Amino acid sequence: MALPRHCARSGATLTTQLPSTARASVLPKICTRNIQQDVRITRTGKPILTIAGGRSSLGGFTATVFGATGFLGRYIVNRLARNGVTVVVPFREEMGKRHLKVTGDLGRVIFMEFDLRNTQSIDESVRHSDIVFNLIGKDYPTKNFDLEDVHVEGAERIAEAVAKYDVDRFVHVSSHSADKNSTSEFYRTKALGEEVVKSIYPETTIVRPAPMFGHEDRLLNVIAGNKNWITSNWLQQRSRPVHAIDVGAALEQIFQDDTTAGETYELYGPTEYSMAEIAHLVDKEIWKHRKRINIPKSIMKPAAKYMNKLLWWPVGSEDEVEREFIDQVIDPNAKTFKDLDIEPVDLRTMTYEYLKGFRSSSYYDLPPQTEREKREEKKYLHVIDDQ
Repeated sequence: MALPRHCARSGATLTTQLPSTARASVLPKICTRNIQQDVRITRTGKPILTIAGGRSSLGGFTATVFGATGFLGRYIVNRLARNGVTVVVPFREEMGKRHLKVTGDLGRVIFMEFDLRNTQSIDESVRHSDIVFNLIGKDYPTKNFDLEDVHVEGAERIAEAVAKYDVDRFVHVSSHSADKNSTSEFYRTKALGEEVVKSIYPETTIVRPAPMFGHEDRLLNVIAGNKNWITSNWLQQRSRPVHAIDVGAALEQIFQDDTTAGETYELYGPTEYSMAEIAHLVDKEIWKHRKRINIPKSIMKPAAKYMNKLLWWPVGSEDEVEREFIDQVIDPNAKTFKDLDIEPVDLRTMTYEYLKGFRSSSYYDLPPQTEREKREEKKYLHVIDDQ
């Protein structure tokens, strides 16, 4: 006897198909197998009903992800939405959010237009959420936003909205080497942003990822590209690159574990590399050798400053030149992947996956057949001569 696939209501269809003696034993087993329900209580005492079932499940939670249209944002949105979490995605550009529409089931990803200087739009984005992720960051200043506008004042407005609506959790993604006394404005403003959000919302979880690599990264793709031929520090900067997928998994784990509230996490890879060593791995993988020219910092910084102001496309900034002379600094007091039971992968094991597209097509073409190979192939070809 065929049994119904879903149990919308307890006993709705089974009572007419099962004998009375089998109803009591079979019905709970079928419903338990297909729908696993649970009630979770948040830190503020709010009950959350979850129904496990994959992409079309009901996660019960609502999460807002600022900066979801960036590199890291797509990984955390995908992980949340595929588990039934309703994800609110604040956006500025209409075309920048298209790839996020398919990360979750219908109605799971909600888009809201916002502006970082408009507090009302920020309030609307977080007022119904149980957790807020702030992934907004900028590598270089623009005519509309400098680094302090984004990393300090923007983070402050988001933290104020989180505190205003008493959101259960707030996760602020900062940067490695964040230091108020750094010579780099990027690292300096990132550290100030951490202080601001902590002062407004003390239970903020701070996440400091190392330079990330992945399909759309600014590490491997930049080194393998044709335009990256000018350096200022002979590629001597040292860091511990981390896989973007591992960082996304860590953010999901932080979301699920309330004991991570108020903690600081440094997320970095297992191996330290210099940029020269990474460039060597890239050249070896793409079977090409990229020549680079070293220009002194005293010349490159003012040149990058004026090019960044005069040209409308991103060409780097003077602060990016300064960062070439700063090695990654790890906070010994911060927690790591180990505290989240995650084993990060090494950059060396993933270079083929992300760089095979940079190889010449000639390496994928088969060589001409030898006479012996042609004779062997004819044994398996059945051709009628008179046709």
